[in-house]
Amino acid sequence: MKKLILITFVVTLCSISCKDKKNISHTLDPEPQLEADGAPSQSPSVSPTVKIIPIEHATAVLEWNDITIYIDPIGGIEAFKGQKQPDLILITDIHGDHLSIETLAALDTEKAKIIAPQAVADKLPKEFTPQIDVLHNGESKERYGINIEAIPMYNLREEAKKFHEAGRGNGYVLNIGRERIYFSGDTEDIPEMRALQHIDKAFICMNLPYTMTVESAADAVLEFKPKQVYPYHYRGKPDVSDVAKFKELVEKGDPHIEVVQLDWYPNDEY
Repeated sequence: MKKLILITFVVTLCSISCKDKKNISHTLDPEPQLEADGAPSQSPSVSPTVKIIPIEHATAVLEWNDITIYIDPIGGIEAFKGQKQPDLILITDIHGDHLSIETLAALDTEKAKIIAPQAVADKLPKEFTPQIDVLHNGESKERYGINIEAIPMYNLREEAKKFHEAGRGNGYVLNIGRERIYFSGDTEDIPEMRALQHIDKAFICMNLPYTMTVESAADAVLEFKPKQVYPYHYRGKPDVSDVAKFKELVEKGDPHIEVVQLDWYPNDEY
């Protein structure tokens, strides 16, 4: 009888202990972290997957978890038909293939933060002021769990310096989840690009006379060695850059770098 009572007591104690453990586990679940503006912070461990949607030329949409990012949105509202409302908008420079006030005004950007250099901020209408985070070269900002680094972008050739002067525009490195994603903006193969480290995806411009040659772009990529490189912004005046040659140069120089070709000009044959 005593043995039976002892067994019953032990079983009851174990049952209570297990319930306590379940309750402790539940109460230790972290509460959602909020950004300064009240938006939910995304943990880098939630998802490593970033969806990339080319729109045209320098314009792209990125999706990560529930966050949607527009890069240099131009083309009017029709260019973004079927796309999600942006949470972040990154603008690299003041030129019309990167900054379109008409497009920003047409889009539903009410909940979006706009990351831009000062030169771009100076051109935006006052109604956008509460949304703007100005980043100067070398600065960074975290929004929605994404750390955004402003990288210099400028021309090196004397005949091209008039197009993009140092300090005016921003390239960007986005630290999203477990990836570092670089958008070059309008630039040549500057030392700041060559010094980049641990880049998973690099979007590299190449169009004359405004940015750099295919050879310069490939040479820079072979120095900072991203895991993947996406040629974009390759329509020049009058010629379109030879992205097939770029791919050949990169793969010959380092077969471990994957060149990914997306359709950046859906309305053209190239």
